[in-house]
Amino acid sequence: MMATITRGLLLGFCMMVLSGCGSIISRTVPGQGHGNQFYPGVQWDIRDTPWRFLTIIDLPLSLVVDTLLLPVDAHHGPYE
Repeated sequence: MMATITRGLLLGFCMMVLSGCGSIISRTVPGQGHGNQFYPGVQWDIRDTPWRFLTIIDLPLSLVVDTLLLPVDAHHGPYE
């Protein structure tokens, strides 16, 4: 029973850490937003890179995080 709870918490923590990686990078690292105001994480994920296989994991999560942050993006303006 305790092992199941521990595995669930570990899985939840990993998902939280990995979720929205493109969203976080495009908003916090200077120069990564490329002037995108809406859905910068999704646009950061679909760029052409050799790490394209990570996009399969990160794109749906970035889409959710970017949707939740739409009011912040509307108030903030383009990310440079």
